[in-house]
Amino acid sequence: MLILLPPSEGKSAPAKGKKLALSTLTCASELSKPRSEVLESLVKLAQGPQKKASDTLGLTPGLAGEIKVDSGLMTAPCSPALEVYSGVLYEALGWSSLPTPVRKRAEDQLLVISALFGALRPLDAIPAYRLSMDVTLPRVGGLSAFWKKHLSIALAGLDSAPVIDMRSQTYATAWVPNPANTAQVHVFLEKNGKRSVISHMAKLTRGEVARELLLQSKAPTSIAGVAKVLSKKFEVEHEVPSSPKKPHCLNIILR
Repeated sequence: MLILLPPSEGKSAPAKGKKLALSTLTCASELSKPRSEVLESLVKLAQGPQKKASDTLGLTPGLAGEIKVDSGLMTAPCSPALEVYSGVLYEALGWSSLPTPVRKRAEDQLLVISALFGALRPLDAIPAYRLSMDVTLPRVGGLSAFWKKHLSIALAGLDSAPVIDMRSQTYATAWVPNPANTAQVHVFLEKNGKRSVISHMAKLTRGEVARELLLQSKAPTSIAGVAKVLSKKFEVEHEVPSSPKKPHCLNIILR
């Protein structure tokens, strides 16, 4: 089983730690070169005119400080990715509170798709940064298209087991796993027979879903098996696709 996560915009900047070493990250042989290209472009952008950097990164005036963060990425201290990402989904997942054996399994079960690093495992040491997948960087281009060509090679074969996709659409396009083995997780709030999507609750619930799956001592070997496990704690609808070219859907219903 592979659980795909998006990064979080919210990050906890490490107070201390070694500086970034691309050679230590997951899929270093395939991804170090493209990671270096994105990193160098981002740092150069952040060290240049602030307005250009702000416009390119899509930052509001209140987030201008993030440019300084990006300008110092080459020497910033690093921590494991699952300690750096601190948004709602990651708070619900609760990495630090997972038992040691669970975290050990999760090193192979979790994969974060990142605009800066392409793909990360939980213990990959990274700095806090600001970069979204919908950004177009100088000399690199649109990040979703850029990473798609590299991740298709680096992640080949990881979709032979069930893939539980928690990513937003922006990140989902950067790597498209085998749809026959993939289930996208959607979260709906239902009131008076009507369903709606609430972003905060969706992120929180996806984090809870990820945690529940990680806690299983034996990983489900099929999408139906994943749905069965989750149905013990959540109200789940398993939508089987009408075409082999489309992924399954696991709809989590909140009331």
